[in-house]
Amino acid sequence: MSNSELSTPKDSTPKDTTSGPIAAPTSLDRAKPKDFRLPDVAPTRLVESAPLRSSAVPTPTTPEGSSVAPSRTMPTDFEIAIIPGTGQPKKGLVPGRRRQPMRGYEEQYTDIVDYCVRVTERIWEDQDVGYIYDTYASAVRLHDDAGWKYGVERVVEGTMQSINAFPDARHYADDVIWAGDEDQGFVTSHRAINLGHHTGPWRWSEPTNKPIKLWVLANCVSKENLFYEEWVLYNTGARLLQLGIDVPKAARAYANGGGIAQVSDHQRGEAERLLGGRRPERYEPQPEGAFNVEHAVRQLFHDTYNRRDLSAIDRAYAQNVLWHGASNREGRGRGEVRSMARNLLSTFPDFGLQVDEVYWMGNDQDGYSVSVRWSAAGTHRGYGLYGAPTGRHAFIWGISQLYFQQGRIVEDWMLFNEFDVIAQLIGEDAPALLS
Repeated sequence: MSNSELSTPKDSTPKDTTSGPIAAPTSLDRAKPKDFRLPDVAPTRLVESAPLRSSAVPTPTTPEGSSVAPSRTMPTDFEIAIIPGTGQPKKGLVPGRRRQPMRGYEEQYTDIVDYCVRVTERIWEDQDVGYIYDTYASAVRLHDDAGWKYGVERVVEGTMQSINAFPDARHYADDVIWAGDEDQGFVTSHRAINLGHHTGPWRWSEPTNKPIKLWVLANCVSKENLFYEEWVLYNTGARLLQLGIDVPKAARAYANGGGIAQVSDHQRGEAERLLGGRRPERYEPQPEGAFNVEHAVRQLFHDTYNRRDLSAIDRAYAQNVLWHGASNREGRGRGEVRSMARNLLSTFPDFGLQVDEVYWMGNDQDGYSVSVRWSAAGTHRGYGLYGAPTGRHAFIWGISQLYFQQGRIVEDWMLFNEFDVIAQLIGEDAPALLS
């Protein structure tokens, strides 16, 4: 398998060549408040997630007995948010002057976005790695490419190794989607642009002195100044490609060295796309004229990946949608979204997906920013992304950030554990190729 197999068909749209110190992918303009001055009274408007589902709108259902994320309070505006294109929360914030109730959080943080961004800056930019002990629970659970890790020391260890390999790395906040409150705890979906140079020893090679420019996603749960669960995707494939490291070779070494999660870490089994061998039903549609953002998201993922209805993409996405994918894939238009979906479904013919958590901020007029965490499983029996079929089962999980305007998705950031998936497929103990 060659590195070229990691890419979907190229888009002919000219790429952004804007120069500058933060030459990162730009986002479409989204409706935000025009006045960024700190108001005298600025509590963000909140609404419980349950009331958003009116009696006229079908409630997304979860199979009986399934584990579901707790109900969250969703912000109905963008008053507490990143200023687009700046990498910073709103200017004029006064340390210690709360913009929302945050019991137990350090007084210097004005809101949950300020907390998320500045904690990251202090740890990664200032290299105060020890601050992790003040902001992560001792028993924090960390989910990454290789399964899940337990305990704050694992977070400290991984952070120190990364900083040592990329000591000049910068982490620019591109967006933070959040929900929750001080009683429920806060959930944050933090997208960051990483820039730097590989000047220190690393697991995959000696220093290459090459630059990196990629984006990462981290979904965190925090309460009273402590992160106690985190799902993070490092875009490892993109990092290796940019450093000139052979991705399949690295993935094979990673797998053979015991790097991938043990079978017991991932619940392996038949995908539940076909319940009892029956055909997958369509997701219940929303009534004409009604719009519920969570329902729209769950319907899109189910109909596309479980029902195999790629026309669902045309109904959910704007014609000129801007799409960002794993390993720094980029494209514009529904065709790029369909291409990735087709490749996944072709690579894993029995692919089955479930949506694990959805939260959002926004409203019908200004649009919605939505975080979606999902997981899937499938068997590598087809041709698509990763070369000749291996017959090996793979566990896949990802995070998507979707931006809605007037009921359609205008931008999609989708990242999944691609490097780990490759490792699951091409380790030396993989079964013989299927005929």
